[in-house]
Amino acid sequence: MKITEIRIHLMGEERLKAFASVTFDDAFVVRNMKVVEGTKGVFLCMPSRKLPDGSHKDMVHPINQEFRRYLEENVLKAYEEERAKHPQAGHTSTEAGQTQEENPAP
Repeated sequence: MKITEIRIHLMGEERLKAFASVTFDDAFVVRNMKVVEGTKGVFLCMPSRKLPDGSHKDMVHPINQEFRRYLEENVLKAYEEERAKHPQAGHTSTEAGQTQEENPAP
């Protein structure tokens, strides 16, 4: 499975840095992945929903560590590139697409 497009929507919040939509093989998209600032830097969170007990459950997720690493590396790279284009984005939101065809899936 290959990432064919990543769209980053920058956010102006303290911990939530961006939302990402990732298209795979020009055929399947996953929306509402989150780029979050943690104590050790930014990381990628999968789309989730809140359960009645207050916990959250991922709606989609990578099955193995190799694909998780591939996905996170590419989304965080796209996030950093988008942030570099819009350094003032701490107060505004923007969206841009990026093709990731040069990074084939493992």
